[in-house]
Amino acid sequence: MKTFRLDRSTLIHRTIDEVFPYFADAGNLERITPPWLRFRILTPRPIEMAEGTLIDYSLGLHGVPIRWKTRIAAWEPPRLFIDEQVKGPYSLWRHTHSFEADPAGSEGTLMRDIVDYSLPAGPLSPLINRLYVRRELDRIFDYRAKAIEEAFHAPHARA
Repeated sequence: MKTFRLDRSTLIHRTIDEVFPYFADAGNLERITPPWLRFRILTPRPIEMAEGTLIDYSLGLHGVPIRWKTRIAAWEPPRLFIDEQVKGPYSLWRHTHSFEADPAGSEGTLMRDIVDYSLPAGPLSPLINRLYVRRELDRIFDYRAKAIEEAFHAPHARA
């Protein structure tokens, strides 16, 4: 199974203590997900985030309804959490969210998203990823970076 990686970083001009709670609130995922995905959290709120927490979502991709379930695989506030797909469109989806004081010395937080994913397309996976999936993920994470910047008034994102 071929695994692909998306790696994005965003510098947010707020402290980790201000940034982490925003991402620890699963409801904010709806705010930073593009509207064209019609993304909705189905799990009743509030959701208590902890290792083992399960979260159900619905979304639409080009008119096709998709149900998605993730499990919080690691929960280490305020530095890290990892969600993994339990049910959904990927063979593997492991999204690591990490937060650290900006190594460049500003008073901000460097937030990093690392997504390791595999497609259920066997030997066609690299071609499908290159022609379609990676472009869609880039588009989604570009939107997400802008939404995060607006939420925190961060001046820039790094790809």
